[in-house]
Amino acid sequence: MSLRAAAALARATLALALGGCATPEALYRAHLESRADRIRECADWYRDIDARIDAAGVRDAQEARVAGFPYLRVSRLLAALRPRAAADPLALQALAERMLLLDLDARRFELRNLPLAPAEDSSHPLGLRAAMERTASCGRLLQEIDLARPESRAALLARAEVPDDYARAHRILGLYALTRIPFAAGVRRHEAEVRAAFAREPATPPGASVLRYDPPRLPRPMPRSRVSAILAATSDNALGIPEPTEADLAELFLAHAPSFEIEVVTDADRFGALRWLPRDLSPSVEGGALAVYAHPAWTRYGGKVLLQLVYTIWFPERPPLAPDDLLAGRIDGVTWRVTLAPDGEPLLYDSIHPCGCFHLFFPTPRALARPAPGGLEEWAFAPQALPRIAEGERPLLRIATRTHYIERVSVLRGANSLVRYDIRPYHELRSMQRMEGGRRSAFGADGLMPGTERPERHVFWPMGIRSAGAMRQWGRQATAFVGRRHFDDPDLLEKRFTLDLGRPQ
Repeated sequence: MSLRAAAALARATLALALGGCATPEALYRAHLESRADRIRECADWYRDIDARIDAAGVRDAQEARVAGFPYLRVSRLLAALRPRAAADPLALQALAERMLLLDLDARRFELRNLPLAPAEDSSHPLGLRAAMERTASCGRLLQEIDLARPESRAALLARAEVPDDYARAHRILGLYALTRIPFAAGVRRHEAEVRAAFAREPATPPGASVLRYDPPRLPRPMPRSRVSAILAATSDNALGIPEPTEADLAELFLAHAPSFEIEVVTDADRFGALRWLPRDLSPSVEGGALAVYAHPAWTRYGGKVLLQLVYTIWFPERPPLAPDDLLAGRIDGVTWRVTLAPDGEPLLYDSIHPCGCFHLFFPTPRALARPAPGGLEEWAFAPQALPRIAEGERPLLRIATRTHYIERVSVLRGANSLVRYDIRPYHELRSMQRMEGGRRSAFGADGLMPGTERPERHVFWPMGIRSAGAMRQWGRQATAFVGRRHFDDPDLLEKRFTLDLGRPQ
């Protein structure tokens, strides 16, 4: 962050603090009480649909809402770009536009998930398409008005932040300053076990079959020069965010998708598509539909925004290894992420389970680990380094039976298995068809997947993570018991690695 940008954001925050009644809530009340019919009707529209969404419990938690600006939502990346927006009117306009689009995306799923969606509700004056058109129109009108007012701009910049996913009250009541010491020791023991597992050659457990799953075939190889050109062309915007088209993203997902080598003993080791069955408390996994859910993400390094590609697979459960297994429960998974350099080469891979647990880093020679700051904080556990990944190569993840831990990552060329999975958009999980009619997100309004609670939550709560072990929606994944860390923190890699971004593009 430049001194100029930091000072601009500080001025915006100070302006809000000194604004007295010019709080975001008061500013929005001005819309509700406007003499202009159109403005007042739009303010009423947002108030009414928010009440309807909250009453039905179908709020989408992927991005954070912005207090006083119901037509905006913010991600951790966009929140980190506020200093640039505070210093540059074009960047502010670009930031507000992306926040508006995040809200429109979320509302599309929320409206679909209402018990009677607008298209099916005879009492609703609008169908779903018309409701979305009105939402978009009203959002743009209110955005235009708020960006024209200095006090609204200051409030927007001050309030566009994402609360972390740690419960401070839990840490206080749980005497975190003391209890983190034995928890940190437990983390170190687990890391030692993982290192030992990676040091051994994977052995097939008794009764297991090792099955290989490859991604769909690329219609044609994707040269690095094309990836680099896509990243450069789509980063040419006021915020410097690489935003490939859907067609380009689909090609990138295919080019960088991992292969999986899974030890299969029971159906709990067969991944697949999520679906709702009648009267289910949590989604079920359809093993006959091999699906990997993919979406883009972004990180920052040296003031540059880098594209990341994220892949998630879901298993039906993590079965208990013993009668008192604290980690067992319905639904399990693995999330794999690749961070691309501007020249199109993978810099680093990392992974979690969708609970935010078991965060592992797999750096290439273009990612040099920075020294940990010392103390007990979980930093960057890298059980294995990878070589530089050449064109046409992809990682192969060896996944253990039952625990679904990654045991080894190797690099292979091509994809030779006859068993191939489909790549599906992750946003499908935000609104899934129910067999009894209607639609429902795989996640609750709190960002947790219902029915996936683990017994460990009764032991780990002093670390501040709500329902530790439960599956979580993207954007809601805290990844450290000791310290504070989120999988989508935009400075996650910059704090922990020195990255070789190659020659300036």
